[in-house]
Amino acid sequence: MYPEDLKYTTDHEWVRTVGETTVRFGITDYAQDALGDIVYVSLPDVGASLAAGDACGEVESTKSVSDLYAPVTGTVTAHNEGLGATPEVVNADAYGEGWMVEVELSDAAELATLLDSTGYAAHVASA
Repeated sequence: MYPEDLKYTTDHEWVRTVGETTVRFGITDYAQDALGDIVYVSLPDVGASLAAGDACGEVESTKSVSDLYAPVTGTVTAHNEGLGATPEVVNADAYGEGWMVEVELSDAAELATLLDSTGYAAHVASA
């Protein structure tokens, strides 16, 4: 149900390692489903510093506006510019084309504090 190669937060973000010290993140399929049809995504600028757990953007749907939280600490190296024109991609492909932000990690050991797919599934089931 949740890809095993990803890490997760209790705030419903996923994290994928894409380089030795670089990760991509976005919202989980569970989160996009709960939000409904996504109509707007606000992402941090390239070069912005993120602190794990801090709000770094917003995801707006037909139901509500939700904060996007940084799952790790680091510097934004890229964001998914395509979501500006087609935010609904997050609904269609949350773990692929719906990625949101790429970050150069300040401390790669921080990844060990995130949930694996089993832990995230248990978290969702307890909600």
